[in-house]
Amino acid sequence: MKAQRHKKIIELIENNNIETQEELAAALQDAGYNVTQATVSRDIRELKLTKTTTDGKNQKYVVLNPAEFGMGDKYINVLKEGFLSMDTAKNLLVVKTVSGMAMAVCAAIDAFSFDEEVGSIAGDDTIMLAARDDAGAESLMDKINKILKK
Repeated sequence: MKAQRHKKIIELIENNNIETQEELAAALQDAGYNVTQATVSRDIRELKLTKTTTDGKNQKYVVLNPAEFGMGDKYINVLKEGFLSMDTAKNLLVVKTVSGMAMAVCAAIDAFSFDEEVGSIAGDDTIMLAARDDAGAESLMDKINKILKK
C-alpha cells in the first residue's frame, strides 16, 4: 500500500502544482487514499521531496533524486534559482536563500557530495553547512561559487 501511495504522490506532484501538505493530502484522498497529515509528512520525508518556485512567487513539491538526475542541470538550476548569498563562520558555511527555498537548495548542495561537507541543516531561508575545518568551509564556498557561475 505504501509503495502504491508513494507512486501516486510522485504522479500527483509531477502533474500538479501542489504547494502544501494539506493540498497533497486532499489530492491523495481524492485519488482514494485515506491519509492523515502525519502520513503525508512522513511520505514527504521518505521520498525526499522538496519545494521549488514555479514563477518566482509560488512553490510546488518536486522530487530531487540523485540516482535519477545525477549531477545534471536540475541541481544547478535549483541552486541558482534559490541562492542569495553565503558566508563562512569558522568551519560553518551559512547560505541564505529565497524564502522557502532552503530545503531545495540544501538538497541540491548535498547531491554534489562534497568531501568537505560533514552535514547540513536547512530552515526556511537559511542553510548551515558544517565542514571538517575552517579551510573546508572556504573550499565549499569556492566550489559552490564555481557551480553558480556555470
